Amino acid sequence: MKSMLKLSLLAATVALAVGCQKEEAPKTDAAAPAATEAAASADAMQFKSDDDKAAYAIGVSFATYLKASVEKPKEIGIELSDEMVLKGITDSFAGNAGLKEDEIRQVLEGLDARVSKKMAEKAAEKSAAALKAGEDFRTEFAKQDGVSKTDSGILYQVEKQGDGATPKATDVVKVHYTGTLTDGTKFDSSIDRGEPATFPLNRVIPGWTEGLQLMKVGSKYKFVIPPELAYGDQESPAIPANSTLVFEVELLGIEAPAAQPATK
Repeated sequence: MKSMLKLSLLAATVALAVGCQKEEAPKTDAAAPAATEAAASADAMQFKSDDDKAAYAIGVSFATYLKASVEKPKEIGIELSDEMVLKGITDSFAGNAGLKEDEIRQVLEGLDARVSKKMAEKAAEKSAAALKAGEDFRTEFAKQDGVSKTDSGILYQVEKQGDGATPKATDVVKVHYTGTLTDGTKFDSSIDRGEPATFPLNRVIPGWTEGLQLMKVGSKYKFVIPPELAYGDQESPAIPANSTLVFEVELLGIEAPAAQPATK
């Protein structure tokens, strides 16, 4: 049973490592020279059998997985020694591991707890910084000419006033927009995609639902939306938690009322 378990774990690890390689390889052209060198090195090697070649492939795949496992914690201040990782592998293959199974489990559980704590601390720092940056930005933006503020806290500036209809929350609107963080980092843009966005107004962030109801078709406004009317403490790769968001929005049209669920 133990041997079967070890084999299953090995197969899973290799599959994971190979999967990571498949996902990561296309990301940048910078990896191409390294891949070419690795391929040339492999071609230069003379394998005695297919089993040797498979064993070598397992080693390379496993090393790729281990390298990522060691380097990722370094991003949050946990330094794992390459030498100690290699020593653990060597000792284990020699049947002379310096830790028992229960000790290994405890150590790895402790590492997982430390990583989780560090990540939470980093997220909290990032969130606090975004909150402070947003407050400062809104304070300065409010001083600009022509800036108004709603009771909920949305700041807006009319860049062009249209003369069309004003949407209701239940309408479907057609807009062009660009969204940025307070430091100017762009996270979304229908203009860059080359196609206006169309959506029910009551199915977006509250700041949009409220803000666009201030506009007439043909208008272009700049909105500064506080985090509680945007994504709040939710974090995404592009938008830190508690971010104030800046949108330039042009209301192109009102398509139709959003479909309402049928009532029985």
